[in-house]
Amino acid sequence: MKPIEIDLEREDRYARLRLIPWWDQEKLRQARVMVVGAGAIGNEILKNLALLGVGTILVVDMDRIENSNLSRAVLYRETDEGALKAETAARQVMALNPDVKAIPMTGNIITDVGNGFFRHVDVVLGGLDNREARLAINQKCWKAGTPWIDGAIEVFQGFARVFIPPASACYECTMNETDYRLLNFRKSCSLLTRQEMLSGKVPTTPTTASVIAGIQVQEAVKLIHGDPALRPLSGQGFVFNGLTHDSYTVTYTRREDCFSHENWEPVTERLFTAANTTLAQAVEALQQQLTPKTVLETPQEWVLTGTCLCGGEKSFYRPLIQVAQEEARCSACGDEMSLEMTHRFTGTEVFANETLQALGFAPGEILHGRDGLQNVYIELTGDIQRVFSSPAEFSATEQTGRKCP
Repeated sequence: MKPIEIDLEREDRYARLRLIPWWDQEKLRQARVMVVGAGAIGNEILKNLALLGVGTILVVDMDRIENSNLSRAVLYRETDEGALKAETAARQVMALNPDVKAIPMTGNIITDVGNGFFRHVDVVLGGLDNREARLAINQKCWKAGTPWIDGAIEVFQGFARVFIPPASACYECTMNETDYRLLNFRKSCSLLTRQEMLSGKVPTTPTTASVIAGIQVQEAVKLIHGDPALRPLSGQGFVFNGLTHDSYTVTYTRREDCFSHENWEPVTERLFTAANTTLAQAVEALQQQLTPKTVLETPQEWVLTGTCLCGGEKSFYRPLIQVAQEEARCSACGDEMSLEMTHRFTGTEVFANETLQALGFAPGEILHGRDGLQNVYIELTGDIQRVFSSPAEFSATEQTGRKCP
């Protein structure tokens, strides 16, 4: 076979990639990818996406760089200790490849990143270490119809799993009784968040992270190209054992009764932002689109007020997951207060003129309106346009009025 001739003087950054027969660099340049978690796996994912020239990368992480990250994270330096992971990783990605636009979002994927962002990316890649975050990504991706690729590592072992809505098995389909028990334990303490709950420190190596992240990005490349002949691991997982170098794929069974298989369509895009839209305005917009009886429903409970037997009272007006256990104690006697909660808003509440941001709604959220069996969905598209159109760094926690830890 005649060897391929390469004009070295005319080579650009992606010349060797274009030698792959099916490769389409323009598709990668136009792609938007969300990476959740900028730790060991996330660093390797981001490095690979940068080298491949993926056009826009949304980097989501809520943590700061610790010294122990330096042995497993190629994008961080000693001088970065204490800096925000999302901001540092995004900056380093663009230093690796100026063709790439990396946008940091500092915040919790569960509470600070609205469902709408998942509609505006081609694929989501996760490098996470807990079930709550994985389940949240899974549900957000299924509502948006966006594929996501989960990665996990421990010592020399790891796996990469691809979930493609609506047809494949999803992450929740793979959960067993132990997973649910551990998940429910983290949500205990009267369902209030435990600020001091210790998460297990998972032993990892940079070598295993690079293997798993490489598989994740390779699967993402297949999905971005959209060629069925490339055969992504839909509803399947790649399992790797670095001790013996055994690897194999597994196929997950789709559970038809799985609670995560909810799709929100059609979604109406409105140039609303969480910071400039009141609860009353949001409900009114939903009612105009459906019926005057439409109420705004949320998938999680909102805490309205707390009352104590001693007569103490406190107002919260924010999601239950954002309320710490200590906050729910009476400031007068120290007892745990009884909480009034709701997941339905009529727009006539005493706090209805507060902005969605002040009430804890995430930027880019999709608002769900319901009247009986009829549903309507409105996206806060103004937040999303701001993030993707502005070169400025974006902090999701700033938009919800809370500080990053």
